[in-house]
Amino acid sequence: MSNFVDYVKIHCKSGHGGAGSAHLRREKYIPKGGPDGGDGGRGGHVIMRGNAQEWTLLPLRYTRHIKAERGENGAKNQLTGADGSDIYIDVPIGTIAKNEEGEIIGEILEDKQEIILMLGGKGGKGNEHFKSSTNQTPRYAQPGMDGEEGYVVFELKILADVGLVGFPNAGKSTLLASVSAAKPKIANYAFTTLTPNLGIVDYRNYKSFVMADIPGIIEGAAEGKGLGHRFLRHIERNSILLFLIPADSEDHYQEFKILENELVEYNPELLDKDFIISVSKSDLLDDELKKEIAAEFPENRQPLFFSGVTGEGLVELKDAIWKKLHG
Repeated sequence: MSNFVDYVKIHCKSGHGGAGSAHLRREKYIPKGGPDGGDGGRGGHVIMRGNAQEWTLLPLRYTRHIKAERGENGAKNQLTGADGSDIYIDVPIGTIAKNEEGEIIGEILEDKQEIILMLGGKGGKGNEHFKSSTNQTPRYAQPGMDGEEGYVVFELKILADVGLVGFPNAGKSTLLASVSAAKPKIANYAFTTLTPNLGIVDYRNYKSFVMADIPGIIEGAAEGKGLGHRFLRHIERNSILLFLIPADSEDHYQEFKILENELVEYNPELLDKDFIISVSKSDLLDDELKKEIAAEFPENRQPLFFSGVTGEGLVELKDAIWKKLHG
């Protein structure tokens, strides 16, 4: 089983509000003490909290129900009951919470950011609030209110500076492994990468950026074919996109157009992002073949050539990425 989980659904229930107190003062020296009951405490909230140390929703995978504490009842001497303890759900940065209707409740974009998913019920008012000129000793108080309850869908979209886009076996994992400390699975068959991988790429003068290896897209991915449909959403959160076309492709420009079309079919706004086109596995090519491949592309979409195996062109590729990110 993969330890990368990007979708979970949990039943959440906030705490019930505590009841108000209907206590009456009965001190020996105060014969007509009147109402003395305190308010009930509010129920605990259910709160989503960003945690930069998390990168997957795996810890929540087998969580079916989450329930916050009930607020305490009010007490005599007009003492307000304690609020119920809030319950926190720690999630990776980039997590979106939706209700059952698919409406977005909120999204986590920063470490320690908090979003209340379910409000705790209000505490009931004590009998002190119901005292009037015609009712000096009310013997009733308000009960606490129910907390909010419902299913919450947590959906993770990876946040990265650069997202790698390409068909299976395009060399995405090899590139990530060659420029970062990430250790993605690499093998000579399709869909080697079944889950997104993140790596921190060192750049000049101790600078760095985050690169995401997204599982391979196939033609028809936007319609739900292959693995691509599940992971297309991760591309939405990448600042720029790096298209990888393998040197041994039969039609390099056509392969790029298919990838581009899949992104448009899924979300047309993806093409508003800056992107770089590259040809991987360029150690298979001589200078003449590189010129032929470059000629397939329009002048404004010329590819960069690199090899994750030999390291050829990696410095130029990182320079181009940095320029796009900070140009």
